Amino acid sequence: MPDNLFTFDNLGNLAGASLLTYLIVQYTKSTLDMFIKIPTDLYAVGVGSVILAGAQLAAGGNPCDWRLYALSLANGFMVAATAGKLNDAALSPPMLKTRGKK
Repeated sequence: MPDNLFTFDNLGNLAGASLLTYLIVQYTKSTLDMFIKIPTDLYAVGVGSVILAGAQLAAGGNPCDWRLYALSLANGFMVAATAGKLNDAALSPPMLKTRGKK
């Protein structure tokens, strides 16, 4: 677990955006499923893209620049993939390997 809170600076990088995406998807997916069925992977891409766009806008990005949104969407796929790996690690943590013991 991280030892500091989120800032707009760390939400603009892969680690911060992935962690917040993972948390938002985990806490909201079951509620969202009651209203609309959307694959979790696509939902995570959307959440990640919004987080990245918000971080860029908070850092002074131009809200009228289409490239900000295009890049946020493209990077949203990478954020969602990393958040998925966080989910995999949370569900089945890596096992410690021991030599010679069964």
